[in-house]
Amino acid sequence: MSTAELKTKLIEKIQSTDDQQILREVIRLMDIHLSDTETPFKLTEEMNKAIDEARNQIKNGEYVSHGEAQKEIDKWLKE
Repeated sequence: MSTAELKTKLIEKIQSTDDQQILREVIRLMDIHLSDTETPFKLTEEMNKAIDEARNQIKNGEYVSHGEAQKEIDKWLKE
C-alpha cells in the first residue's frame, strides 16, 4: 500500500469514528512522531568535544584509510 493510500485510509477511519479514546490516541501518536522529527538531536558537551577532537585528528592527518582499516581488522581477526 502506498503512502497516499495509507493516508487516505487513515483519514477515512478517523472521519468514521466517534470514539474519543481512539481519536486522542491517534493525536498522541502523531504528536510523538512530529516532535521526534522536528526536534534535532542534541549533542552533549562530551559528544561535541569528541567530534572536535576527531576533526582535528583528520586535519592533522591522524587517521587511516578505509583500506588500511580493513587490513588491520583482517590482521586482528587472524590472531
